[in-house]
Amino acid sequence: MRTTTPKVRDYDYALFGEVEIVPLGRVRQVIGERVTASWMTVPHVAQFDEVDLAAVEAERARLRPEAQRARISMSVLPFVMKACAQALLAFPDFNASLDASGSALVRKKYCHIAFAADTPIGLLAPVIRNVDKLTPMQIAAEIDNLAARARSCSLSPADMEGACFTVSNLGALGGTGFVPIINAPEVAILGVARAAQRVVEANGRFVSRTVLPLSLVYDHRVIDGVMGGRFLAAIREHLCSPAMGAQP
Repeated sequence: MRTTTPKVRDYDYALFGEVEIVPLGRVRQVIGERVTASWMTVPHVAQFDEVDLAAVEAERARLRPEAQRARISMSVLPFVMKACAQALLAFPDFNASLDASGSALVRKKYCHIAFAADTPIGLLAPVIRNVDKLTPMQIAAEIDNLAARARSCSLSPADMEGACFTVSNLGALGGTGFVPIINAPEVAILGVARAAQRVVEANGRFVSRTVLPLSLVYDHRVIDGVMGGRFLAAIREHLCSPAMGAQP
């Protein structure tokens, strides 16, 4: 069923001062239609957590020389996507979509994850295939490739289809947290905000650590709060694991 954007009544804003009419591009219009449909038809629930990045930072430092030689950007995002893939395998209801009738869940046996990419024509979500079978280094190479193609507007429709889950990373833009809208028919999305230095307790001592804020938003028709909390905890545990960068 197609859901249309509610009409806003015409209003003469020029009565109060000078205005400029800027037509929305086609991509922006499509995005608007999709997020409106998702917000109107999917009951969104959000849960928040934060994770100590000590293990990730150690692994990034270990991989940095190899990444520099290969001209690969080794950010935190590949590790987050790898952790999401591992959590999706452990919680198959997150790696699923409701069927058209809304009475059955289609569990997917593959693990394709989309990430939000800023482009000159708007926000796009290219998809990395089989993330569960890739190392963080391989995921990083895929991110670089797809993000470059997104910026040059050379992505094909196939590059943005088939995702099981989406990660929206606004960390580079700042902010302490946000609530992304689910990319239906997916049933969940992870928001990643800016990492910051925090004083945390570790082994009975207070130490300064880099902490990453996470926000998990899910479809309450499929996922309840207990499952959402467990899924977010699984992502946190994978990111805190010293062996998270190992081969799959």
